Amino acid sequence: MGHTGTGQGGSDSAGGTAVTAATAAGADPRLPPGQRLQRGWPVLHYGPVPRFKPDTWDFRVFGATALGDKHAWNHEEFSALPRTTVVADFHCVTKFSMLNNEWGGVSAETILELAPPAPEVTHVMVWAEYGFSSNLRIMDFATERTIFATHHDGEPLTAEHGFPVRLIVPQLYAWKGPKWVRGIEYMVADKRGFWEERGYHNIGDPWQEQRYSYQEREGEGPDL
Repeated sequence: MGHTGTGQGGSDSAGGTAVTAATAAGADPRLPPGQRLQRGWPVLHYGPVPRFKPDTWDFRVFGATALGDKHAWNHEEFSALPRTTVVADFHCVTKFSMLNNEWGGVSAETILELAPPAPEVTHVMVWAEYGFSSNLRIMDFATERTIFATHHDGEPLTAEHGFPVRLIVPQLYAWKGPKWVRGIEYMVADKRGFWEERGYHNIGDPWQEQRYSYQEREGEGPDL
């Protein structure tokens, strides 16, 4: 079940070196509490890297859409959607942060415009390969900085980092934006995703250090 962000359960880590000096970690105000700067980009996921099949790949939007219909784009169509670039920091729940990443891809705002949700939608479930899922409040998903990324720092994503599409939600821990995304489901009530069912915080705000479900306050998530 491919995902990003936790490093739990069979994860692999390579390609990164932490900056361990306390002065380096504490000097930058962009670092949330408990985070450290990272040089390079570690590979963290649960399960195998899926094989990309361009002839059958598609991106779907379903659930509580405005007209009750479903939307789908094949890879060629998705690649032709309007593109944008977002420069944002990346905070992993395993306590490393990468600053000033340039993400290129399709904004969540574009998807919301092309496939609008019903007025009563409160949450989005992001679905990825192998049935992996991550739930988001619609207010977090709909920000101008949320992006379905296909490129990082001007280069196409590698398979290990989520090619062809991964979701980036800069204001939340990185696991809330899965690798290998295949679609989104609009929901009128909250439901926990894969890691949220397994002990991780339902919201995942790094500035509040919302790492684990035992930290949740009343109203921050459905019952486990």
